[in-house]
Order: sequence, then C-alpha cells, then structure tokens
Amino acid sequence: MSKYPKAIGPYSAYRVCGDLIFISGQLPINPTDGKLVDGIEAQTKRSLENISAVLSELGLGFENIVKTTVFLSNIGNFAKMNEIYGGYFKEPYPARSAFAVKDLPKDAMVEIEVIAKK
Repeated sequence: MSKYPKAIGPYSAYRVCGDLIFISGQLPINPTDGKLVDGIEAQTKRSLENISAVLSELGLGFENIVKTTVFLSNIGNFAKMNEIYGGYFKEPYPARSAFAVKDLPKDAMVEIEVIAKK
C-alpha cells in the first residue's frame, strides 16, 4: 500500500528529471481510506504528510524542497495554513507562491505542489 494517495487523473504523483523532483499537487487525501480530512489545519498537515511520503520514498526530506506552490480555496485560510506549513520547514526556507483559486479537486481547501533537489 502506498503511503501517499494515487494520482486522481492522467498524471504522475512525481517525476524525477536529473537532480530535480517535481511533485504534483498533493490534496489532503488520507492514503489509507482515500477520503479528505476535515479543516484547513488538518488538510494542510495531510497535504504536507503526503509530500513527505513521496520525498521519503526517494530518500529525501523537506530540506531538499526548493520551491512550493500553495493553492487555497479561500485566502482567508492563509494564516492557519501558514502556521502549519511553517512547522515543516527550516531556514533557508524554499521559495513559495500562494494563490486563492475558485475551486480545488474534491472540494479540498488546500493543495500543495513542490520542486525538490537531490
């Protein structure tokens, strides 16, 4: 059983290209039951834990992440997301973009994608 959710469409959970790893946007899906977790804090944590599982499979960690993109269904959740997100990273922090979007797949509140370097 995978420690991160399978892709929900015709794409890969991640791709390795030389020293770079492109991890597709991770929704807050629990890989054991395929369901979304509830609340922005839990959803942010679950998305980051899914990213952690991909990185771990490749022998990497959060220190290897150089760029993140965070998609929020409501920019009003930015502060709560940022509080959880900040607990996963140490200086030097990765570059980051964060956007409010109209909708996310499965009505998620957050989706996070990353680029990491070996």
